[in-house]
Amino acid sequence: MRLEQNESSCWRVADPDWEDPFDGSYSMRFGQRWNAPGSFPVTYLNANEGTARANAELMLRKLEDIGVDVDDLEPGQLPVLIPCEVSDRTVLDVLSSAGCRDVGLDSAYPLDATGAVVPHSSCQPVGQRAWDDGLDGIACRSAALLTPAGEELAWFDRPGRRLVASGPAQPHVP
Repeated sequence: MRLEQNESSCWRVADPDWEDPFDGSYSMRFGQRWNAPGSFPVTYLNANEGTARANAELMLRKLEDIGVDVDDLEPGQLPVLIPCEVSDRTVLDVLSSAGCRDVGLDSAYPLDATGAVVPHSSCQPVGQRAWDDGLDGIACRSAALLTPAGEELAWFDRPGRRLVASGPAQPHVP
C-alpha cells in the first residue's frame, strides 16, 4: 500500500563525527532494516523526538554491548538528534496493520507472531521492492519505541532529494 505524506519535520540520530549525517551511503555499504548491504542508500529518520531518543538509547546500548561504558563518554561523543524537514512524499505503508500484511509482514510488525522483533533479513526484500517501484521511502513502526508514537521513515537517498538540517544538532544525554 502506498501512503501519501505531507511535508513534515523528522529527526535524524547520528554520531557527532559523521561528516554528513544525511548521507545514506553508510547504510548502503553495511545494510540496515530496509536495505541489504550493497543495495541502495537509505537515511533512517524518526517521525518525532520521542522515537529519536529511543533510537539514540539503542545506539548507546550497542556501545555497552562492546564494552564501552556510556558514563565514560564525553558530551561530544554522545549521539546527536538533528531536525530536518522532509518534503511531500509517497512511501510504502508499514504503519497500518493492513499495510504490514500487504507487504508480507505480520500485522503486529515490528514484532512477529511470537513477539520477537522481525529481523532485517525479512524487511530488506520489502525495501528493495519499494526502491524498485520508485517510492520515496518507507513509513514504518519503530522497533526502538514499541508504542503507537513510535514511527520512523526510511528515506530513500535518491539524486536531487537530499536532506539537510533544519536546526542545530542536540546531544542526546541519557
